[in-house]
Parts: sequence; C-alpha cells; structure tokens
Amino acid sequence: MFLFFLIAPMCLYMLQPNQAAVLTLFGAYRGSDETQGLRFTNLFYSKKKISLRVRNFTTQTAKVNDANGNPIEIGAVVVWRVVDVAKAVFGVENFTNYVHTQSEAAVRNLARSYPYDSFEDEDEITLIGDASEVNDNLRTELQERARAAGVEILEARLNDLAYAPEIAEAMLRRQQAAAIVAARAKIVEGAVLMVREAIDALEEGTDGSDPIRLDDERKATLLLT
Repeated sequence: MFLFFLIAPMCLYMLQPNQAAVLTLFGAYRGSDETQGLRFTNLFYSKKKISLRVRNFTTQTAKVNDANGNPIEIGAVVVWRVVDVAKAVFGVENFTNYVHTQSEAAVRNLARSYPYDSFEDEDEITLIGDASEVNDNLRTELQERARAAGVEILEARLNDLAYAPEIAEAMLRRQQAAAIVAARAKIVEGAVLMVREAIDALEEGTDGSDPIRLDDERKATLLLT
C-alpha cells in the first residue's frame, strides 16, 4: 500500500481546457490525450503538453517586388491553432517557429504573384483592390504549408501594404494621373451618350415634334462638336 501511494502521484497529470498531451514510452509514440481534468497513466509514460488555444501573430514587414517588379512593403496577421498534437511534436522541429517562418515565406510569395495596383486592366486582381480574394489565397497557401505541423490556419490577412518609400511618391503621382484620365474618359462617355440620346429623340420625335431624319454625316458632326 505504501508503494502504491508513493508511485500513484507520478502517474497523475492535469490537463486544462484547450490543452493536450502527447504520450510516449521509451521514445515510442503511444497516443494523444485531449481530455481535460486529472488524468492517470502508465508510470513509464513521458508526457508533453501542448496548448490547443487559438494563437495569432504579425509577420515582419518585408520588402518584396510585386508581380510588376515594383518594390512594396508587406506584412500579415496570421491566426492559427494546433489540431494534431502528434504532428506538432513529431512532424517538425519547433511548430511555432515553423508556422512563423512559413507565414513569412507565404506572404513574400503572395506579393510576387500579384501587382500592387493596376492602371490598365480594371479586372486584374491586385493586392490593394481585391483584399478578400488575396487574403483567401494567402490562407489557402499557408494552410498547405502548415499541414505538416498539424496546424490549422483560421485566418490570414494583409495588415501592412504600401509601396516602398523610394517609389511611393512617384507611384502616387501615377495614380493621380490615372484617376484624372479615368475621370475625363467618364465625362467624354457621358457627353457622347447625351448626344446619342438627343439624336434618337430628334429622329423619333419623342418631344411631340415631327421626326427629323439625320444622315450619317450630320450625326457625326453632332457627335464631334
């Protein structure tokens, strides 16, 4: 009886909520335990506790060239948790460092895959203009990288995105010029539409007057004046 009370405490361990333990026997994996409370196990089992709580961190801001070759500064927030404690312990050397390193690599790869902004093609996916799709793609890529560590990526989103200081002023002027050109194009488009509607009204007599037939030359003159 004395021996039992001496050994029993060494067989007990406690698991808090959102905590798990990896059990090994002389270096051999014997299972994972995620049941909270006071636990009893083989005296010779080694126990390594792992937190299952949700974690988050911000990657270091990196300077990378985007898909157009423009230097940008980019960083992201990553929210993650361990879902497979055996992989987290045995799959990689240090699962926390692994997630951090892979996150920064994924952010850099994302930056190279898309342009920061697009001045020619309005339908092109860009880092600044399509945040939702870009963030989804980042999370998908990071999940593929993190699977080896038994980690689930709950969220990954860009939180730091800007042109590098050395080109920021030049790109701002380019954006302003593009905005002016786009505004002028809209004005011209609206003016042409108004003239076309006026021509249609004249030819159909929609204002109560007699219809007026215009030849192509007169229509062209009205559109150009």
